This record gives sequence, structure tokens and C-alpha cells, in this order.
Amino acid sequence: MKTLVFDMDGTLADTYGVNGWLQMLRAEDPTPYEKATPLYDMMLLTAILWVLKNDGWRIAVTSWLAKESSPEYDAKVRQAKIDWLHRYDFPYDEIHIVKYGTTKANCTRKHGGFQILVDDNEKVRKGWTLGDTINANENIIPALSALIA
Repeated sequence: MKTLVFDMDGTLADTYGVNGWLQMLRAEDPTPYEKATPLYDMMLLTAILWVLKNDGWRIAVTSWLAKESSPEYDAKVRQAKIDWLHRYDFPYDEIHIVKYGTTKANCTRKHGGFQILVDDNEKVRKGWTLGDTINANENIIPALSALIA
């Protein structure tokens, strides 16, 4: 089993590029999650991911909710993130939208096998214990393309 595990904010979606994103999150306004633009050409990215899926890779999305958020806001954010993935036809097999700070490996550990985390957060990448990581602060397209058999 081989799995690619993608973060969303700052990895796939330019959430932090939405003007006033932090103030909106603190006000429990889901707009940054709804309005974020893709950080990549999504047609190219999804084409690469479909090739990888056909080669046996699973695609998971594991993304954090906002810090110190209410259950009502968490529900809005979960829906906004799912809607964002659907809007851009991101081909995932599973999704985990979890409390801020959750150890991401705990979400996909049950599948076993080799897993690669694609994330912009260095601390999260350093804590990954299930395989390799791809630094999403750099262009992820070459690293993903290199996985094609």
C-alpha cells in the first residue's frame, strides 16, 4: 500500500493569501477556506494524481481546523474544505479534517504501507513517521512526477 497524504492550507490552497485571513479565522468566518485559490495548476496536479492512483497510490487529505474554534465553525470549515476539493476535482480516496495540532500520522496509520506527507509545515513534516515527506514550500509537481513508475 502506498499513500500520498496532502495538507490543504498553504499546500494545495492559498488560504494564507486571502486578504485578512487571520482576522476572519478569529471571527469564525469561513471565507478564507472558501475563497482560497489553488497554489498549482489543478488540471496538471490532478492529471499527475490520476496517473499515480492508476499505479496503485491512494490519495488522502489530512487538514487541520482553525485553532480554538467552536463546533459550529468546525462544521462550516469542514464543509468549505470539502467543497473546495470538489470544486477543483481533487481526486482523494479519504479525507480527515481534524482539530488543530492533531498528529497527522494518526489519521492514516491504519492503512500501513509507505506513506508520503505533502505539507508546508516543517514541524509537521519532521514529526511524520510513516515514510517520506514533500516540502510544499517548494514546487511539489516535480516531486510528485518523480513517483510515476
